[in-house]
Amino acid sequence: MQFFRREVSGVFLRRYNMRLRFMSRNEFKIKEVKSILEASGVEIVAVDAAIDEIQTDNVEKLVKDKCIKAFQKVGRPLFVEHTGLYINALNGFPAGLTQVFWDTLEADRVAAIFGQMADTSVIAKTQIGFCDGKNVFQFEGAISGKISPEPRGNRDFQWDCIFVPDGYDKTFAELGDQKNSISMRKRALESFRTYLEERVSAR
Repeated sequence: MQFFRREVSGVFLRRYNMRLRFMSRNEFKIKEVKSILEASGVEIVAVDAAIDEIQTDNVEKLVKDKCIKAFQKVGRPLFVEHTGLYINALNGFPAGLTQVFWDTLEADRVAAIFGQMADTSVIAKTQIGFCDGKNVFQFEGAISGKISPEPRGNRDFQWDCIFVPDGYDKTFAELGDQKNSISMRKRALESFRTYLEERVSAR
């Protein structure tokens, strides 16, 4: 049934030539977004441009600001995203500051410090912001997991090598493409896709 719904969804959106701009300079995010959304009939056009992001742990505020700035730069409907870690032992930090947090500590230190604690639980969340020129709409996806005591798998895509989703014994990096069927990004994009279908059907 789930496969059937995806197939119907893909046909439905392709019928309306759904084409969306996604602003990101991260090749790994672009690849995952394309893999997930294009299977539903949405053509993704990557926009390679830099955005001066505000530094805040408030992700909704960050994504809204980023989305508005992106629209002002391009002048066309588009979406952006922000993905972060919410470490339970740090009361949900770093959230919107995950990039700074990760760049400062990197894989080995994060694993050594937070993967050795009594509480290694963490939530990974993706927040998508879509601007149609009038409003900004946001969509969230989350998945619970734990921090590995050591980095495992390819380290190219930031903290994928230290995040072990609940119910699995492998990190996102070790799961490879299987990640795209369970990830926080997948869940956020599914919510976004549902919104797009409802928007198109209301025309």
